[in-house]
Amino acid sequence: MRLTRRFTLAACALVAAALVAAPATARTLDEILADGTLRVGVNPTLPPLALFDDENELAGFDVDFATKIAEMMGVELELTQVGSPDRIPFVASGRIDFVMGAMTRTSERAKVIDFTVPAHTEVFGVLTTQDKPYTDWRELNTADVTMVQVRGTTPIAFIEENLPEAEVLLLDNYPDVVRALAQGRGDAMLDVVDFVGELMAGHDVEWKVVETPVDIYYCSLGIAKGNYTLRDWLNVALYELHRTGFTDETWRKWFGMDMIYPVQASPYF
Repeated sequence: MRLTRRFTLAACALVAAALVAAPATARTLDEILADGTLRVGVNPTLPPLALFDDENELAGFDVDFATKIAEMMGVELELTQVGSPDRIPFVASGRIDFVMGAMTRTSERAKVIDFTVPAHTEVFGVLTTQDKPYTDWRELNTADVTMVQVRGTTPIAFIEENLPEAEVLLLDNYPDVVRALAQGRGDAMLDVVDFVGELMAGHDVEWKVVETPVDIYYCSLGIAKGNYTLRDWLNVALYELHRTGFTDETWRKWFGMDMIYPVQASPYF
């Protein structure tokens, strides 16, 4: 689970220095079409965005999404496994054509790479049950609220700073946390809620995501700086995927729930 995915100024400087030593060789749309292969980076450490299936093949939301984009482009898909530290250098140096894997658009990252319009969102917010009255995450800052969290995760520091009055019950993993909420042993969990949809489906309770989230992350496709022909085509493709419902259907398939804050298919987005 991830609270933030900050790309610091120092990291930007390191990537920029690397690019000076190894000039970018990003392929334009025409070059990708001529080659007949689209190279996409996905991160299998962020399931269900990407993961290794029972046959040790890459699968997940990002894989299905990239497969559809390659199909629309009329080329073959070539997947590359990337991790959080190397995904931006890979795309900035042209080793891949675009990268997925929860690529939140930030002003710091935009100094190094370009972004498409959003492919999906992620909500850093509060999961609770329908019998609880909360409508805003700030309402949890009271001694009669017990937050159930995974031991060692970054939301704990956020709770200590912003919800200091709340009690905190720490457990070892996310299945245990969701089970504790379902059993009434705690009142709420604060995290990136989208990634526990499959766990929620395993309990016969009425879940609720508190209406006012802490933050909404808008995740896009990351491409090399200045690769406008590819970016512009991808923006049109993303609009079609949102408009036709493909994005929402694929999200439900892998996350076991609707996207909490779906991307709107506006012609100006």
